[in-house]
Amino acid sequence: MASAETGTPSLGERYRVLLEIGRTLTGTLSPEDLYRAIYRETARVVEAAGFYISLYDADTDLATIVFYADKGEESRCDITYRGTESEVIRTGQATVVEDRLEAQSLMLLGDKDSEITRSAISAPLRYKGRVIGAISTQSYRPRAYSRDDLELLQGIADLAAVAVENARQFRELELRRREAERIEEIGRALTGSLDFDEVLAKVTAATMDLLNGDGASVWMIEGTLATAKASTGPILVPVGTRWDIAGPLYERLVRQRTYATIEDLSTSDLVPQHLRGIVGAGSGLAVPLQVGDAVAGALAVGSSEPRAFSGDDIRVLQRLAGQASVALDNAQLHANVQALSLTDALTGLPNRRHLQIHLEREVAAARRGRKLSLVLFDLDDFKHYNDTLGHVVGDQILKAFARVLEDENRAMNMVARFGGDEFVSVLSESDQEGAEGYIRRINQRVAADRILAPHGVTVSSGIAVFSPDRMVGVEELIQTADRNMYREKDSRTRH
Repeated sequence: MASAETGTPSLGERYRVLLEIGRTLTGTLSPEDLYRAIYRETARVVEAAGFYISLYDADTDLATIVFYADKGEESRCDITYRGTESEVIRTGQATVVEDRLEAQSLMLLGDKDSEITRSAISAPLRYKGRVIGAISTQSYRPRAYSRDDLELLQGIADLAAVAVENARQFRELELRRREAERIEEIGRALTGSLDFDEVLAKVTAATMDLLNGDGASVWMIEGTLATAKASTGPILVPVGTRWDIAGPLYERLVRQRTYATIEDLSTSDLVPQHLRGIVGAGSGLAVPLQVGDAVAGALAVGSSEPRAFSGDDIRVLQRLAGQASVALDNAQLHANVQALSLTDALTGLPNRRHLQIHLEREVAAARRGRKLSLVLFDLDDFKHYNDTLGHVVGDQILKAFARVLEDENRAMNMVARFGGDEFVSVLSESDQEGAEGYIRRINQRVAADRILAPHGVTVSSGIAVFSPDRMVGVEELIQTADRNMYREKDSRTRH
């Protein structure tokens, strides 16, 4: 708290003080100290029973009270209003209100239930032709201010505007330096990971850290459909949530490749009803994520407060999205290379190397007591199809059987191409009886398939159920299935 001295100095004294104010203000770079100095120096020459300073962001049309004093006492004040609703900010002209302050576009000071300020003078803070805020002094007396007072306040405001802008630029340079260091640090952390999901988690955590939001999420976009792939914070969008962003959001994020803001999430037509219940009231900001030359998704941050994000926040999120895009591009490239090394080129199924990795995990779990069965399939007389119908038809048969296995596959299981015309199904939590039922379903699908059935394709199969007493590892499991498959094939041949 601070108290300012008031008085009624002569006009000459006022202008002498104005020069002193200029020297005082230009030597102050701390915003808090500067606001206090503006108040103290103004109160020396103009009645300032009530006083406040607001700063204006033209990008968001938001003015924020950054300093407030009533009857000489400073108080914390968290008030934000639209700048265009203020005559001083809208017109860029100083105003005097002689009485009935409540009828004007100014903030009333005092206790509305008892005594409130009656008259005021206000002046815009103008810097290089643009309005960056306003200062207002108020009195509990009507008609307390003259035109000379108004002119003097504008002189103070002009000096204050330069000092405020200097302080803001100094703070912004310092913030940007720290921000650059933090984003560089985040960038190193992101590019140090090649796992797609890990990168997404780090991106959302960094967004929360840098923008102090209440929720952050990454959305991947296909067409006009956005799907939440990662989310963190109190405003938690469930992973997998879908949002059709056709319209203004798609236009800005994907076509124009620029930011999009939603000032009130609870009422905006851009937010579907099923999402409003999740995010509640507040505001949101999203910027595009580019992977390669295309917009692959969006990085979003939410706040429980309406109109919470400034131009600086937009810039920070765009820089972070740039780092995230590089990391996601690297992760996607790594995933593609890995997929090529783990996927059969013809059928798209996991290949033998991928099967080996999966089976090692499954066998380890089976040693701890979980059930595990493996089925090895072999297409009967497949060489005959290649020799008589050609390799193109042979490839079609292989792909059709792979599709049959995929269609019957469960989430926790795996089907893979073992090599040539042999395929493997790994059945977690399944015993001999379960594996036999699975084979019956596969044979039924083969008999009904539009490609396999006309060619009379049949398959032989062998089951192996993991036994920790008789099997050491993956090789014994596969060998057992292979032996049982050939026993079945021989049995069918003899009959």
